[in-house]
Amino acid sequence: MSSTASPPPSASTPASAVSASPAPPTTDEHHSDGSKLKTFLSILRKFIGVTDLASVRFSLPSQLLEPTPNLEYWNYLDSPNAFIAIGTADDPVDRMLEVLRFWFTKDLKYAKGRPCKPYNSCLGEFFRCNWETEDDAPRINTKVLQESSAPASGASSTKSGKQLSVPGGLRGGGDPRAASNLSVAQTVLNPTKPVRISYLTEQTSHHPPVSAFYISCPEKGLHARGYDQITAKFTGTSIKVMPGEHNLGIFITVEKRDHETYQLTHPAAHLGGLLRGSLSVTVGDVAYITCPETKLKAILRYYDEGWLGRSTNKVEGIIFRYDPDDDDKQRIVDVPEEDILVQLNGPWKEKVVFTLGPKPVNSHPLEKQMTIIDIAPLNVAPKVLPPAEQQLSNESLQMWGNVTNAIHSKQFSRATTLKQELEEAQREKAREREKKGEVWKPVFFENVTDKEGKPQLTDKGREVLKRAQEGKWSLEDVQL
Repeated sequence: MSSTASPPPSASTPASAVSASPAPPTTDEHHSDGSKLKTFLSILRKFIGVTDLASVRFSLPSQLLEPTPNLEYWNYLDSPNAFIAIGTADDPVDRMLEVLRFWFTKDLKYAKGRPCKPYNSCLGEFFRCNWETEDDAPRINTKVLQESSAPASGASSTKSGKQLSVPGGLRGGGDPRAASNLSVAQTVLNPTKPVRISYLTEQTSHHPPVSAFYISCPEKGLHARGYDQITAKFTGTSIKVMPGEHNLGIFITVEKRDHETYQLTHPAAHLGGLLRGSLSVTVGDVAYITCPETKLKAILRYYDEGWLGRSTNKVEGIIFRYDPDDDDKQRIVDVPEEDILVQLNGPWKEKVVFTLGPKPVNSHPLEKQMTIIDIAPLNVAPKVLPPAEQQLSNESLQMWGNVTNAIHSKQFSRATTLKQELEEAQREKAREREKKGEVWKPVFFENVTDKEGKPQLTDKGREVLKRAQEGKWSLEDVQL
């Protein structure tokens, strides 16, 4: 879901993609991270008790913003090679594990980036890009893994000093007794056999702020879609961020598996460290992943604090059989042991492991604990962006380009002025529509929102994604 956190711009935005317009001479304006946080906190204090900060959409001074548009920043393809591996396995449980592996990679921006505030999106603003990735995620085959680890127990393998026989390419680093490492590798910059993923998102509503997105990978028969909307509340010490009423999660469809669809719901998160001067994101809630076609469900329980109040970033979870027509299991403790197929455990910002069967992960020897994700070697993958000259004026990088250039030049007063001009232009357009009795409609998506949380593309939206798949960025002949 959309967030107040953002990675450093270099992680995703090549300089050539930002509109090049002349900037005034650099001034000596300087704002340290500490002074930024104090200013931010003083502004937030005015909103204690406000039910939903996101609906207020208060305007921050430019020096408090990350020079990144929200639509460009917020996506779920931090590790695109994890996404394209979904649906590879023949076994339904293995496919659910592929979805979970992707789930844990989508928040690299939280695990590796520093939390900060991107630009608010304008109505009608849109963003498009591609990712080029190698199809290099280790294949998940739990039956083979189970057979390979069956002959030896933890004690016998330790005494003999022999490592277990694990299929080639699965063994990871760390403890030599660990069964396998099924984590994805860092996305390479120049893949030898690239698989292309295309992405389109549009701000479809201003009150409340909602954006629709669509992810397409025809080569792998995959697509994902959903609405991004948050509600946020300032508690006095942290900001609690939750999915809004139109944000029902990410819907991933595996076309080659009879269009089985996974719904991934977002847990609530906290932006903390406001008083310490060191922002951090923690999660202390429950997320659900369901697939009615396979009748499998995953529950992920996140914990944000340990005994001494320090964040543990721990997650524990299960995969189990469920009845899509009677989905009444919301807590791990509610699930009968005989229905549990997989257990998961670990710090989601570091490494998560899983074991097969209903017993807790820690009750298994190390050689039976398989790594589903290792965050340590991963960073946010770069995007392939349209050339600046082929971007439209309401594309995110063009719309906010002058503001971004001013912030990079530390021209904060100029950046604030440009930002306010953009915001006033949006208000003026809204007044004009109201005067004429016009109802605004998205260009690339059928509806502003959808009660099922699954946005539908318009013909123009499908055409934009089709061209992106072909590496064509020009929209000159598309009637927008």
